[in-house]
Amino acid sequence: MCGIVGFVTSQPKAEERIVRAMAKAITHRGPDDDGFHLDGPCALGFRRLSIIDLSGGHQPMTAAHATIVFNGEIYNFQPLKVELEQKGHVFANKSDTEVILRGYLEWGTAVFERIHGMFGVAIWDAKHQRLVLARDRFGKKPLYVAEGAFGLIFGSELKGLLEHPACPRSVDAAALRRYLAFDCVPSPDSILEGVRKLPEGHLAVYEGGRLRVEQFYRVPDAPPHSLLEQLPASIDTACERLREELTGAVRRRLVSDVPLGVFLSGGIDSSAVTALAAKEVPRGALKTFSIGFSEASFDESSYARLVAKQLGTDHHEETLSAQACVDLVPQIADQLDEPFADPSYVPTYLLSKFTRKHVTVALGGDGADELFAGYDSFLAHPLGVALGGLPRSLWNQASALTSLLPKSGNYMSLDFRARQFLGGLGRPAHHRHQAWIASFTPEALQEVLTPRWRAAGDGVADVYAPLDAFAASRKETGVELAERFYVHFYMKDDILVKVDRASMAASLEVRAPFLDTRVVEFAMGLPFTLKMRGLSRKWLLKKALEPLLPAEILYRKKHGFALPVAAWLKGPLRPLIEELLSEQAVAQAGFFEPRVVRRLIDEHVNGRVDHRKPLWALLMFELWRRRWLGKGTSS
Repeated sequence: MCGIVGFVTSQPKAEERIVRAMAKAITHRGPDDDGFHLDGPCALGFRRLSIIDLSGGHQPMTAAHATIVFNGEIYNFQPLKVELEQKGHVFANKSDTEVILRGYLEWGTAVFERIHGMFGVAIWDAKHQRLVLARDRFGKKPLYVAEGAFGLIFGSELKGLLEHPACPRSVDAAALRRYLAFDCVPSPDSILEGVRKLPEGHLAVYEGGRLRVEQFYRVPDAPPHSLLEQLPASIDTACERLREELTGAVRRRLVSDVPLGVFLSGGIDSSAVTALAAKEVPRGALKTFSIGFSEASFDESSYARLVAKQLGTDHHEETLSAQACVDLVPQIADQLDEPFADPSYVPTYLLSKFTRKHVTVALGGDGADELFAGYDSFLAHPLGVALGGLPRSLWNQASALTSLLPKSGNYMSLDFRARQFLGGLGRPAHHRHQAWIASFTPEALQEVLTPRWRAAGDGVADVYAPLDAFAASRKETGVELAERFYVHFYMKDDILVKVDRASMAASLEVRAPFLDTRVVEFAMGLPFTLKMRGLSRKWLLKKALEPLLPAEILYRKKHGFALPVAAWLKGPLRPLIEELLSEQAVAQAGFFEPRVVRRLIDEHVNGRVDHRKPLWALLMFELWRRRWLGKGTSS
């Protein structure tokens, strides 16, 4: 796992000092080694976290007329290497990097259709004076791009691009609004105007001063068959096939030349990965890692211990105090160079930091909730369909009545659930799920944004334009479309960003077996009735795992990787929000209405309304703004 940066300048020769500064900014992604390549207008930079071929995988790597820098892991590189050797290629080392490079020399950009894994890649083709960029199928690894009269700049993280003097530095108005509505900046936008993320499953070619972007992979449409034709011959057959695919995915991700372990929360997903990994190694050899919380409603550590004991893993656990988490909050913006409002970033980073003391690679359970309908919102979907046709004004009135419910800062409390659910009703079906998980609805944005940033958009149509475009591109409807929404938006722009930035800030590589191509395509080809039956989510996944895990793990109530944010905003975090979100500070920044922010704080602190999500989103934006834009007015 590594970090890459670089640029192609419009000038005759690239400056080495710039690419070195860009690489230094992402040292955390690769503390073991660095490397640089300059060729006329092109500069490539690399930071390495050594995982495979520790002595021979140095980058940039050159073969013939092409030079590569690569961030990620390729899980099918060994069979591809054999195929390339049969075509006459002679390899100088054992790394997966050289397989991509020689694959490009053999197949051109079609190589990206052949490789499976997680990656951000840049290849400078000196013969054609061409820069080729690519990002993996599901967006597990990041890649930012900025294009202009200066040429093209790219990097694994935005902070790397910001070291280039030509990188744009103005806030993108549409991206700001979507950040508040999505809790992250959905691809292909970034928070900075003129900087974009290369979408997942896409490649880009920069040649002759022009950038061409094309898609090489997309998650297949649901099979166009009747329900009976989609069903496997039997549930047992489906369970067996799922176990086989997951077993292969885990086995491929256990290949490493450095110590490896598994994140184990005690939930279904991480427990499944642990159970399958434990079958591949001697009993007691697999290391597992979990963290616990002193707040009971947020703690799962007892379940992690149960799984570890049954599977015989070498289990490591750390209990976090509230103060340890709170102390990290002001530092988040140093790690996150885009505003990001998922509070679970904090425990994910602390778990990664703890795990990194023992291993360099960890497997995790990310992706299962999206692929197998694990979220509460799938339970809400049928009710949302039934009630969604009623007048919007009715739901606004009902939402106001939630203030009468008993208040609790506990995980997914009743008053919090009710407000989120009612905020999504009366909307088109493909908007509803986003409204359920968002900090701000489009209507609330019109209130909290100042006229400058409010007038720049067109209300709901502007904020939810990515959802409309996505829905128009898919054949699925109803709950199947909602499932695709979670894979395309929430998983890619929230979950995977969280895991990548948090783990790489700790110099830890995290691999996701559920996001193996074969697993994803099998899961997305299943009818939804095999994923959710009645009130049972992840139905088929649970059935498939019954031979591997105890019932008290498989069939217990779902618990997210969350923090007691509501309570903290009233207690240990209150001084921070009073400072950063004071009326004077908010007015000086110029993005938000001071009186509206003040009302949100007062209502939350006084216990009238649970505003944990909007206040956290505003706090994270202000931390980001001060770190990356400075304390002045809006840019």
